[in-house]
Amino acid sequence: MGATTRPEAATAPKAPTAPGARKDAEAATAPAAATAAGAPTTPTAPTTPAAATAPGAAAARDLEAALASVRPGLLVAEDVQHADEHCLTVLRNLLREPPERFAAVLTYRPEDLSGSGLLLGRAVDYPARLSVTRCALEPLDERGVRALADEFLGVERCSVELVARLLRRSAGVPQVLVDLLCALRDAGPGRDRFTVRDVDAAGVPVRLAESVLGRTAALPEPHRPVVWAAAVLGRPSDARDLSAVAGLPEEAAREALVAALAASALQETDEGRYGFAVPLAASAVHRHLPGPVREQLHRRAAAVLTAREPVPWARVARHWRGCGRTEEWLRATERVADGEGGGTVTDDETAVALLEQALDEGGGPPRRRARLALALARGATLGLRTEETVRALRRIVADTSLPLPDRGEIRLELGLLLHNQKRRFTEGRDQVGCAVGELSERPVQATQAMAALANPFFPGASLAENRHWLRRAERTAAAAGDDTARTAAAAIRATLLVATGDPEGWELVERLPRDSPGPAGRQQVARALCNTASAAVHLGHHRRGAELLGEGLELAARSDAPFLERVGRGTALFRDWLTGSWAGLAERCTAVLAEDGTANEARVVLALLALARGEWHTAGDRLPPGGPPSFDGCEVPVATTAAGVHIRLLLAREDTGAAASAAASAWTWLGGKGVWAWGAEPAPWAVEALVRAGRRTEAGRLVAEFADGLDGCDAPAARAALLHCRAVLAEADGEPARALGHFRAAGAAYGLLAYPYARALTSEGAGRCAFAAGAPVEEAVAELTGCVERLSRLGASWDAARARATLRAHHPGAGRRPRGRPAYAERLSPREAEVAELAGRGLTNREIASTLHLSPRTVEHHVSRAMRKLGVGLRQELAGRVPRDDPGGAGPVPPG
Repeated sequence: MGATTRPEAATAPKAPTAPGARKDAEAATAPAAATAAGAPTTPTAPTTPAAATAPGAAAARDLEAALASVRPGLLVAEDVQHADEHCLTVLRNLLREPPERFAAVLTYRPEDLSGSGLLLGRAVDYPARLSVTRCALEPLDERGVRALADEFLGVERCSVELVARLLRRSAGVPQVLVDLLCALRDAGPGRDRFTVRDVDAAGVPVRLAESVLGRTAALPEPHRPVVWAAAVLGRPSDARDLSAVAGLPEEAAREALVAALAASALQETDEGRYGFAVPLAASAVHRHLPGPVREQLHRRAAAVLTAREPVPWARVARHWRGCGRTEEWLRATERVADGEGGGTVTDDETAVALLEQALDEGGGPPRRRARLALALARGATLGLRTEETVRALRRIVADTSLPLPDRGEIRLELGLLLHNQKRRFTEGRDQVGCAVGELSERPVQATQAMAALANPFFPGASLAENRHWLRRAERTAAAAGDDTARTAAAAIRATLLVATGDPEGWELVERLPRDSPGPAGRQQVARALCNTASAAVHLGHHRRGAELLGEGLELAARSDAPFLERVGRGTALFRDWLTGSWAGLAERCTAVLAEDGTANEARVVLALLALARGEWHTAGDRLPPGGPPSFDGCEVPVATTAAGVHIRLLLAREDTGAAASAAASAWTWLGGKGVWAWGAEPAPWAVEALVRAGRRTEAGRLVAEFADGLDGCDAPAARAALLHCRAVLAEADGEPARALGHFRAAGAAYGLLAYPYARALTSEGAGRCAFAAGAPVEEAVAELTGCVERLSRLGASWDAARARATLRAHHPGAGRRPRGRPAYAERLSPREAEVAELAGRGLTNREIASTLHLSPRTVEHHVSRAMRKLGVGLRQELAGRVPRDDPGGAGPVPPG
């Protein structure tokens, strides 16, 4: 029988286990057992508590009576460590002579067992036919912590940093995690987002604190210092370090450690290393220590760590701070800023927190503050940083006592952090612009600032202004004669040219120095590869974009730039939308958004999916905040895509006036930027909105401006969209034959791009115009039938229903039930299925009527009959209840 001592993991978050404890389970199974350990109980296999509510002998009698009345196939006894001797005797007797076809599951916390370590108080003479095993439940991993955090706080209120801090503080112990989440939820009702500072402010859960403090207090007084030492060290340590920090002689320390382990005040977390299984337990003991005792322990810890090679300066600084030695603390912090002691400010949470604390409390003389701030700032734009980093950098750039070049470099990093990670474009751009004037003595950093201002993806500057900063960056880099500066200038030139569809850009991308000797140069190249990958996807070169993205992320990982992974995930989500890889796409978007609330690409893709399915309210809610045309926190191509969703939503609701105004506003905003290749997503809907509002002349000017902007531009997606725009104009002008040609040409262009959704929508237009132009009926029917099939496969249920309605309107026989076929009786008819699907997704009767070319009264009847046939009482309950296949043969109905 093997034994394990790993922390427990709860399988039912709503009924978590006790705090900070491990729960092991022993399963005893006789041959031919009918059930396995952990199976649900049934009336013939009852669950019997090991410790009944009545005390002592009465509890044992209850247990014996229960076992005598029904010989169980499965016995589950929870928390056996609390059972008294009478109950243990009953369990030992049962397991010594178990009935046939019997299984038992006994759960317990090994740290709460008696000193013998035996589950039932003494060894059991198990019969040979009984199979006995022991297992330990694992702690929750990051995915499990994420699931619980989402349940308690809400998906979009939990960042990846928050989940990481919860996991680190709780060690994945379910009860500790649940207590932390309850504290966060109760302290922050209505809060948009929780931060790591909120986790730290939540403190130690009461149950965990009382448990660990009670175990410590139960130790004899001479043994307690070893527990105190473990709390001050803050991480598992060997016996020698615990002895030195506790100030105990070796033999006394060994005796104290054995006693602490026996009482479960400490645990052996790894071979030869002892500490607390849950970091928050250490915090509880640390906070409870009297000040003078705590300071003495920190002094000893600093002395122990300083004697190592290399010295872990971040940990040493923490201990000097803990004993009030400010000067030593700041000197050790300077060592951290200089990169001594291993690790980097990019990925070392302890080092980041240390620098932020030092800056928050003054940081000493100006030159020292500058060094500390530069260390924090240089890692800020490459790591994943919190609001605390932003606040620390803001304070430091406001300090006019700092040397101007240092302040300029810190300001540059602050601006890039705000711009790239926090999506506060206006403030970020202002900070970077100010930094240019402060960096005249540092041409490498000045070049990087100018390159950031030349990036065309970000709003707030026209393409002409971006090109102006590009020229300045190139001149400054040339004068500097520095490889990093030249690489920064080359990287932004390649990015700008590819983003604007200049064919020369691809050659520049290939020439970027992937093997640049310095990390700063590699980081510039990695950033350029990720940006050009995004540009390629928006242009329509999604295969090339995937290659660049893979290369960029690999280089980013080698260059210590983890935040670039977020850029890549947004690009991949949009590519999947365009190319019809919709299976699981909504779930992937939700996961990305849960980790990063600023991931607006994920928001927009979710809105696109919801619109295609007819979930109009969800689509509107999913759009990024701030509203059209710019949408706060969105890069320009993401904002233009969101604008297209917004316009199309208004068109679907037949609010043509608002749709036309939104179209004109979005197009004017895009014109202010001047990158016409990014008009591919909104342009067809903007043209449709204008012509439906009677603004044909304005629509014509939009198409002409779009065509002029694409002259000489390598942007296949935008060129396909231009054909789509011309088709919409021709149809509005009453020229269905010409419109049919444009729709088919657009569909062929989208087909070459492997964009199935866009191709299906142009096929819908082609089928409609084929009927109007008098083309052969079979051609028109084929266009619309193919369109319905493609949309249904994608799961675009609203679009598919609309296309089927168009087919029926022009060719009534397409949806008619064959003669002689039985009536539908209690099955849904094709029309009822379509109406029920859309009603379940939240559309009103009037909106459904508009989509399906029916009267609202007819829709009302269909909804009523569908609800009766499916046995639901509310419209919302229709979602997901519609059968997958339309029983009337009019085409498949997508699943909910």
